[in-house]
Order: sequence, then structure tokens, then C-alpha cells
Amino acid sequence: MKNIRNFCIIAHIDHGKSTLADRLLDRTGTVTDREKQNQLLDTMDLERERGITIKSHAIQMEYEYEGENYILNLIDTPGHVDFSYEVSRSIAACEGALLVVDAAQSIQAQTISNLYLALESNLEIIPVLNKVDLPSANPEEVTEDIIDLLGCDVDDIIPASAKTGIGIEEILHAIINRIPPPTGNVNEPLQALIFDSIYNQYRGVETYFRMLNGEIKKGQHIKFMATGKSYFADEVGILKLKQVPKSSIKAGNVGYLITGIKEARDVKVGDTITDFKNPTQNSVEGFEDVKPMVFAGIYPIDNDDFEELRSSMEKLQLNDASLVFQPESSAALGFGFRCGFLGMLHLEIIQERLEREFNMTVITTVPNVSYHAYTNKEPNKILLVNNPSDLPEPSSLNRVEEPYIKASIITKSDFVGPVMSLCIEKRGKITHQTYLTTERVELSFDMPLAEIVFDFYDKLKTISKGYASFDYHPIGMRVSQLVKVDVLLNGKIVDALSALLHKDNAYNIGKKMCEKLRQLIPRQQFDIPIQSAIGSKIIARETVKALRKDVTAKCYGGDISRKRKLLEKQKKGKKRMRQVGNVEIPQEAFMAILKLND
Repeated sequence: MKNIRNFCIIAHIDHGKSTLADRLLDRTGTVTDREKQNQLLDTMDLERERGITIKSHAIQMEYEYEGENYILNLIDTPGHVDFSYEVSRSIAACEGALLVVDAAQSIQAQTISNLYLALESNLEIIPVLNKVDLPSANPEEVTEDIIDLLGCDVDDIIPASAKTGIGIEEILHAIINRIPPPTGNVNEPLQALIFDSIYNQYRGVETYFRMLNGEIKKGQHIKFMATGKSYFADEVGILKLKQVPKSSIKAGNVGYLITGIKEARDVKVGDTITDFKNPTQNSVEGFEDVKPMVFAGIYPIDNDDFEELRSSMEKLQLNDASLVFQPESSAALGFGFRCGFLGMLHLEIIQERLEREFNMTVITTVPNVSYHAYTNKEPNKILLVNNPSDLPEPSSLNRVEEPYIKASIITKSDFVGPVMSLCIEKRGKITHQTYLTTERVELSFDMPLAEIVFDFYDKLKTISKGYASFDYHPIGMRVSQLVKVDVLLNGKIVDALSALLHKDNAYNIGKKMCEKLRQLIPRQQFDIPIQSAIGSKIIARETVKALRKDVTAKCYGGDISRKRKLLEKQKKGKKRMRQVGNVEIPQEAFMAILKLND
């Protein structure tokens, strides 16, 4: 066990994590020339197209150092703030972390956030200064920043370039010399932590685990402690580029397990695997339940696909433990699910993955956050409002509380003004401002989570010319003046378009929603009124004009009353049609609210 090292790579987006992982795989001879490709561990098409890591990937490398063979288990992690849960799971399976900082961009918000996650888990941190070969690199200044952040020595920081291969040997030596070997006892009862799992349609659920104590053998009778279910280990092995079956895996190592589990809900990430006959008394601690930040409804386009959507969501949840969902129904869209996401990018990725991996075309409703409502009858009882339709009637409502976050923004000093204006416009209050260097400033705001859900990140990047980095964490609930804005189409409320908005913004957003829907809803044979309302008060209206047939075309001359008679007949027909007509709402209309300010 003394020759095993488990480590992960943490960094901000685009600081070169995946490229560094590629170089480590090349240097240790884990991949052949034939298998080589850029961002080798980013296996999803989506990851390659967007240039971001979405999933953590585990891979084992072998390396010879000073005459001894070492086993290095690497877990490559995502860098976007929406996938921080994925990072925390990887950290739980490691003893050390490479903290990668771009020599041109310096320390960003997510670097600090991930660093704190690693320090809380007592990981050994190895700082790596990446991209030192770039003409725009500023290694001396960034080295100072890292020393201020970590309190380490200059010699502890390894200058490297993942693209050209500079410093890769030094990184491998540092992993062996500085990261402690795993602790654990082979003779104790089996205890292993599940940190990820994927669904294979031929072999069922494949579970990835980190061995803490004991040994797991092929054919062994094992038990999952959280679910209480027992299985036989059909296959165990280690994770190279492809899975490599082994007869047994001992304490300290990372591996995979196939037991033929067909039900996705039978495996929980963070669960402990133990022996059925001689179980361990302690399950592994340190895994918390994920707290979703953004809620949206996901509905199948055809209601008959509801069960198929359920099984697709369960398989996806297995691979992405931060997805939370429960069934709900909507008058406009039928049966579907109310899902919790970690952010807007997470929502977008889930929707894309459902389409690509499971061929499920879905309708996503307007995203919102979770509120607490209190009624006059029971002023101390919390009513959880995940959906605007759950909000009690205004007459019985005592108060509504909304979630607030502590936002940390690091930007260049030139953009402090625009960033402050944006945050104040989004109801944010500045709590402090720190100059990290003469050029870079850290701003902290308390602001409502609902305001950053839609387009905040995009706007922040636009006004700072891509230089600002953003990170946030929840700080609790605060009382707020919120109203429910309903959208009526042809006089009927469309519950899927309802939104909970702050009183000051309600009129503007209601008006914009009507204008946007007027452009998107196709014209019918009758007028379609689109209205926004707060309770019974209409605050805005637009009309989609009817497509009209020219019924007077056949009248050549003659008395005007002949034409009038035909027009009156058409008018009655339109009125009857409007009473029975149904309006189809295109998917773009649901997403249009997100882009109201474009």
C-alpha cells in the first residue's frame, strides 16, 4: 500500500486540467500512440464540443521512480461552479490534489473555492503553475499570488506547461514524494466508498469505489450499507483506459465493481460497500446530500413517454448524483418531473444529455428557485414553494422568504464600476472589496439566488470582457416582497409560464413576457390575447392577430349590406372558434423568458 498514490486535479475552467492529465498519461505510458487524442479523459461529445469537463474521470497509471513501481490513481475533475459537487466527491476519494493555476490568468474564483474544499478534507496540495510558455504569462506575479493564498514556499510551486510537456517529471516526483500513501488495513472487514457509477445497458450498473479497509474479491458476497441490499461481485477490476478485471482489490486502491444491478436507484453515491458475512461497523462519513439551487419542470413532449423519461432520468442520476427529481403534473403539459439542478449550465447539460444519450426530447419550464412561504393561519410553519403554483393565495399569505447567496467575484480593477452596477441592478448589496494586487479586485456581494439564475453569468462575462470569475455559496433565507405573475393565453392561465418575481420587477418582466410570446406563438384563425396578471389584476396585454380569409372577394359590386352580411357571419365563426380553440405553445416560448433582456 505504501506505493499507491490517490490524487485529483482541481482548477478553474480553462486552466489546462485535461491537457495536464493527457501529459501525465503519456509520460507514464498508460496510453499507446494509437490511443492518444487531446482531452483523452473527456469522453462525452458534449465535453469535447464545449471544451469543459462535466464528469470526473478516474484512471490508474503506473510509474517507476528510484527503482520502485508506484500506482497512481488520478481523478480529473470539472472546473465550472455548477459542478462543484462532482469535485467534492472526487476529493473524498483522494489524499492529495494538484492545484493548477494559469500563469496568464492567475487565481480565479473557482480555484479558491475548490482549494477550500480540498483543505477541508485535509488533502496535501501541490501547486502547479501551468502555461508558463505563453507570451502573455506572468509567472513571477502569479507565483506571489499562490504564495499569498497557500502560505507555501517558492520551491513548492512547480512551473509547467501541459501543452509542451515542461515540468511533467517534476509533478510526478512531487506526487510520489509529497502526497501521503493511503491509510487502511487489509486485515480489517471490507469498507469501500462509492464515489461514482455509470449505467451500462448490457451489464447493469457499474460502480466506482475507493477501498478504505479490507479486500474485495471476485465472487464475494457483498452488501451496500445505505440500501441494505446484498449482491455477489461478478467482476472487480481497476480503471485503466479500459476496465481491467482483477481477482481482488486491496485497501488503498481505486477500482470498479459489476454486480448485475439493473435498477439505477439501488446504488447511491457516497454509500459504503462491505462484506455480507463480516460487515464493518462504520459507514464512511463526509458525504452530504446535494442541495439543488435551481428548479425547473421537465416534461415529455408526448405524455405516453412519461415512464421512459423516468427510467432515463434514473440512469442519468446514477452518473450525475447532483440531479434531484420528483414527479409533478401541470395542467398545460401533463405529467413530468420537478427537477433540482446546481445551476443553469447544469440544467442545459442535463437537457442535452437526455436528448443525446436517451433520445428523449423534452420541454423544460421556466427555471426558478425554492422559496419559503408562511400563512397568517400558521405563521411559524414553513411551506416549501418549488413551483409558483404552490404559493398560497395573497389574502392568506403572511410573508415569503427567498434564498440569498454570498457571491465572490474576482475581476480586473478597470471593470469594478460595471460589475458593481450589474450586482446592484440584481438587488445585490456589496459587503466588501479587497485588492488582491493593483490590477485584480475581489468583490463580495449578498444577493438573491433568483437574480443570478438566468443571465447573470453571461452578463458578467460580457461587461468584464471575459475577465471576471464568479463563485457563490448559500447564506440562508431572507424576507422578500415577491408576487406571482401568471400568463394567460386566450383567457386561460398557463401554469408552466408562471413566475415568482420581486414586486419592483413584476410589471417590466410581465410586459416583456407578453411581447416575447407574441413573436413566438404562431397565428391562428382567431385573435389570441396574451395577458400578464398579478392575482386578478391584468398588468400587460398583447394580441396575436388572426389569419383572415377574404370572404368578400366573391362580391362584385352590389349593395354594401351583402358584404356586411358575409363579414358578420365570419365574425360569429371566429368567436365560436376562439371559445373552443386550443393554443399550442412552442418549446422556444418556455425558454424565451430566460432571454428577456436580449
